[in-house]
Amino acid sequence: MVKQKTSFTFYGGVNEIGGNKVLLEDKKVRVFLDFGQSFSMGEEYFTGWLCPRAVNGLGDYFEFNLLPKIKGMYSEKQLAFTDLPYTEPKIDALFLSHAHIDHVGHILFLDEKIPIYCGYGTKIFIKSMEETGSADFGKHPYETFRTGRKVKIDHLVVEPIHVDHSIPAAYGFIIHTSEGAVVYTGDLRAHGPRKEMTEEFAEKARESEPIAMISEGTRMVEVEKRKNYSELEVEKLSNEIVSATNKIVFVTHYGRDMDRFRTFYNVAKNNDRKIVISPKTAHLLSKLVEDKRLHLPDPMKDETILVYYKRKKTGSFQEKDYYVWEREFMDKMVNYEFVHEHQGEIVMDLDFYQFAELIDIRQDPDSHFIHSMSEPYSEEDIEDEVMHNWLRHFKIKFHQLHASGHMNRHRLTALINYIKPKQIFPIHTENAKLFKKINKHAHLVKYGKRYTI
Repeated sequence: MVKQKTSFTFYGGVNEIGGNKVLLEDKKVRVFLDFGQSFSMGEEYFTGWLCPRAVNGLGDYFEFNLLPKIKGMYSEKQLAFTDLPYTEPKIDALFLSHAHIDHVGHILFLDEKIPIYCGYGTKIFIKSMEETGSADFGKHPYETFRTGRKVKIDHLVVEPIHVDHSIPAAYGFIIHTSEGAVVYTGDLRAHGPRKEMTEEFAEKARESEPIAMISEGTRMVEVEKRKNYSELEVEKLSNEIVSATNKIVFVTHYGRDMDRFRTFYNVAKNNDRKIVISPKTAHLLSKLVEDKRLHLPDPMKDETILVYYKRKKTGSFQEKDYYVWEREFMDKMVNYEFVHEHQGEIVMDLDFYQFAELIDIRQDPDSHFIHSMSEPYSEEDIEDEVMHNWLRHFKIKFHQLHASGHMNRHRLTALINYIKPKQIFPIHTENAKLFKKINKHAHLVKYGKRYTI
C-alpha cells in the first residue's frame, strides 16, 4: 500500500487578499484551515444589490465557480439546487485562525456535522455577528482553544499560538504532520499593542523546524505607498487632534478592531470626553467583556461610554422601534439632539454608512473626522470620493490615521528568514512572486492544485 503523503490544496487566498481556504491532507486525515470570503469574490458578476441569492444556496456560487465543488463538505440544504450530490462529511475538522469575514465568511455553507475549532474569543465574535442579524453561520459544533492547548485529530496535532492582529483571538497554527511541522501564519503583525504574541509564535514556529510554511502576504508589495503607523502612534496623533480642538471629533474604524476601539476610548477619556458608539459595538463589547484577558470596558457600567440611537420607524426613539438586542443599551442612549448640544464633549464613532446622521447632528464647521481604516486601493474608489464629498459639504477636517493588521514587506521577510521553513506557500497576497526573493523554494500557488510535501 502506497503511503499517502502530506499535501495542501488551496481553494482561496490564491493571488488575492483574503478568502483563505486551505485543505491539508495527511494520511487519511483531512482538515481545512479557514474558510473565508475574499474581498474581490464574484466582482465580475455581482455588485451592490446584485448578489448571490440565499434561497439558491450554493447554486449561484457554483454557476460562476466561486466555491469549489468538493464532495463531503457542504450541507444538504445548501446543495439542494446544485448538481453536486450530498454525501456524509469527508472533512474531519475546520480550524479558524480568527473572526474576520475573509477567514470565516463561508462556513455557513459547510455541513454542520463538521466540527469547527477556533479561539475562545473567535466564537464570541461569531455569536455576536449572528445575534445582531448580520450573519447566520449555521449550527456547527464548536471546540474552543487558547494558546497552550494542542488539538489532536487522529494522528494529526494542531498547535494554536496567539498572534497580534487587528482583531482579538487571532492565531497562527503549527500543524504536526507525519512528515514534519507545517506553519500557518493566519494574519499577523508585529507593530500592534500585543506584538509579543507574534514574537512567541515566531519562536515556537522556528523551534518546530518546519518542512513548510503557509504565509500571508497582504503587504508584500514592490513599493509601500501606505503610511505605517503603530497603534501607539495612532493614539498619540489622535490625542493631539482631540486635545487641540473644542469641536466634536468623529472617528471610524473596523468594527471588530478592539485595539482601535481601545485607542479612541483612551483618547476620549484622557480629554474628559465621552465616546459615543453604536448599539452593535455596544453589543459586541458586552459579549467580549466575558473574556477577562481582553481587558475591555463594560458598555453598561463604564461612564465614558454612551450609545447612539438613530431615528427608526416612529422617529421618537421608542423602545418598540428597535431590535430586542438593541434595547439592552437604551439606558445609555443618546441621539442627534444630545450630540449637537454636547459637541465639544464627545468623540463619536461614525461609520461611513451612517453619514446621513450628520444631517441631523448639524455639527459646527471645522470639526474633525479621523479615518482609521486603510487608505483606498486606487484614486477611483467611489466610496472614498463620496465620503470626501460629505466631509466637504459639512466642512469637516479629514485625518488619515491607521495601524495595519498586517506586517509590511520588511518585517514579513525578517519573520520568514527567522523561522526558516524549507518551503513557502504564499497566500492572501497579490504578489506571490516576491516570496521567491526570500526563499528559492517558494511556490507560486495555483488554485485547486494539490502540492505534496
